[in-house]
Amino acid sequence: MQSLVAVAGNTFRETIRDKILYNLVLFALLLIGASTLLGTLTIGEQARIINDLGLAAINLVGVVIAIFVGIGLVTKEIERRTIYTILSRPISRTQFILGKYIGLGCIVSANVALMFGMFLVTIWVSGNPIHGSLFQAVQLALVETWVVMAIALFFSTFSTSILSATMTLGFYIIGHLTSDLKSFAEKTENTLAKTVMAVLYYVCPNLDLLNVKGQAASGIPVEWGYQATATAYGLVYVGLLLTGACLIFQRRDF
Repeated sequence: MQSLVAVAGNTFRETIRDKILYNLVLFALLLIGASTLLGTLTIGEQARIINDLGLAAINLVGVVIAIFVGIGLVTKEIERRTIYTILSRPISRTQFILGKYIGLGCIVSANVALMFGMFLVTIWVSGNPIHGSLFQAVQLALVETWVVMAIALFFSTFSTSILSATMTLGFYIIGHLTSDLKSFAEKTENTLAKTVMAVLYYVCPNLDLLNVKGQAASGIPVEWGYQATATAYGLVYVGLLLTGACLIFQRRDF
């Protein structure tokens, strides 16, 4: 347990010094602030515009951090050859993978909390109501970033940074199109296409389940049962990906 905490803490410190992290968060905060100005240009839709842009900025920056920082968690250690020093210590490979994930997870969660706080201030300054549905949307968006982080970490255990980023981005895009994939598979008569679409549908995470930003922007809450089910779905997927990442990393030779 002490080794796990040590790896997580070291990952947290290393990531927080990354300049790209500050640039992305600053971009999100500026976009959230600019939403107030854009909202004043739209008669009768100010609240929805502010909510839409704010939630989109939080989600976008969270996912970008998860992908482009997540893919370097393992590959950077291998490229720098620091992996040999780390694994020579009393740290198991499973502890290394889980520690890396927890460390980045803390960073992403802190950044989402910071952006959400700024978002709430923006809403308050603009004189619009703060709906409970906004908290629901951000909580599910955070779960989505955890899933994307797990995907990025999974691919980084056996591939290069560029390939990991490409595959993670592909999974993210497909994850928001799973309903369309299912509909296409049901309508097409091509057996090969139907098989491929069916495989992608069941293998890729259904990230659309975690997307309630449209409802939240209009102040429409989701049922708590749906909230709990969607959260559990995301966490189960994270658990499966981390298990796979640990198994692959244990078999890898250095």
